[in-house]
Amino acid sequence: MASRAGIVRWIFSRNRSAVAGARGMSTSWWRGVEPAAKDPILGVTEAFLADPSPSKVNVGVGAYRDDDGKPVVLECVREAERRVAGNLNMEYLPMGGSIRMIEETLKLAYGENSELIKDKRIAAVQALSGTGACRLFADFQKRFLPDSQIYIPVPTWANHHNIWRDAHVPQRTFHYYHPESRGLDFAGLMDDVKNAPNGSFFLLHACAHNPTGVDPSEEQWREISYQFKVKDHFAFFDMAYQGFASGDPERDAKAIRIFLEDGHLIGCAQSYAKNMGLYGQRVGCLSVLCEDEMQAVAVKSQLQQIARPMYSNPPVHGALIVSIILSDPDLKNLWLKEVKGMADRIIGMRTALRENLETLGSSLSWEHITNQIGMFCYSGMTPEQVDRLRNEFHIYMTRNGRISMAGVTTGNVGYLANAIHEVTKSS
Repeated sequence: MASRAGIVRWIFSRNRSAVAGARGMSTSWWRGVEPAAKDPILGVTEAFLADPSPSKVNVGVGAYRDDDGKPVVLECVREAERRVAGNLNMEYLPMGGSIRMIEETLKLAYGENSELIKDKRIAAVQALSGTGACRLFADFQKRFLPDSQIYIPVPTWANHHNIWRDAHVPQRTFHYYHPESRGLDFAGLMDDVKNAPNGSFFLLHACAHNPTGVDPSEEQWREISYQFKVKDHFAFFDMAYQGFASGDPERDAKAIRIFLEDGHLIGCAQSYAKNMGLYGQRVGCLSVLCEDEMQAVAVKSQLQQIARPMYSNPPVHGALIVSIILSDPDLKNLWLKEVKGMADRIIGMRTALRENLETLGSSLSWEHITNQIGMFCYSGMTPEQVDRLRNEFHIYMTRNGRISMAGVTTGNVGYLANAIHEVTKSS
């Protein structure tokens, strides 16, 4: 018969083996995880920050900078923050977000005196900026129309593909940009709209198309809307730059208003990252226009249910800032003045860059720089030319040749033009 000491040693040995086995198993759980590919846009900023050159220029960042290349906080935002501080609590918002912020946001997209708002036909929830609004809609689309797909323009903001992919919505593409003219491929776009199956979903940029800066004209938008009506397509607008494109929020919402005039039911993602400089606050809104109030109530309830296991409630601070600015006439007027100032500076830098290139005697046409609009200029440079800009001149941008005009200043525009001329003059 085994001694008591022998039994204890045997039990201890078994336990130690079990623990060792468990440790071995735990170390293998994540062994198959490979490093994710670097984000092409965020990777540009990382490389820029690591560059010790005093002449380095970053025209890859998708955030506004002043003429000294510094981040900007709007005065209307500072005043709203002063009113928030110590005066308002930080309790949970409802799942659908700030009702006041949503009401003011819908007026920007659908019109100050919109009958659609008065009739309560719009299902709307606060979202985590434009990205979160797109993702909520993609999940909503998958849940209630599981056999549908989404048509996305070529090119588009790279994250659009990630959003609908992770929501498991099949993707198709449609023609948008014409490389030779550096403008809109309107004929290709219309052919794709006509040839898509009836009742297809299309992702449209409301203004300041990212990354190309190429927008349809008002007349072209009317033709697009008409063809959508013929084909019974659904338009989902991503409006990340309202007010920031032209300096006039009404003008920048024209595409949406045209679709509303034509009786479309649409979806819309809105963001305050660019036009109020609230990048880190992640303030946005998702809205879906419905047939009647009852349908809008149902749709909103389902959007909230989708948000519940994702993040439960949206953040409160940024929503307070937005609602204070838009509901106060004086602060709203200040915002309109400031957003126009940002847009005008970018438009001015477009003119300066083009004039510098033409003064250098470039044999290429640079009209597209001033024909395009918004934060980004699709320069037409090749990846190899972009690499030369980085390696020889310490100028950083994404390899598709997209220039963030917010990073162009009176201090660096001449240097940038000289470098671009140098790498493109043999083209």
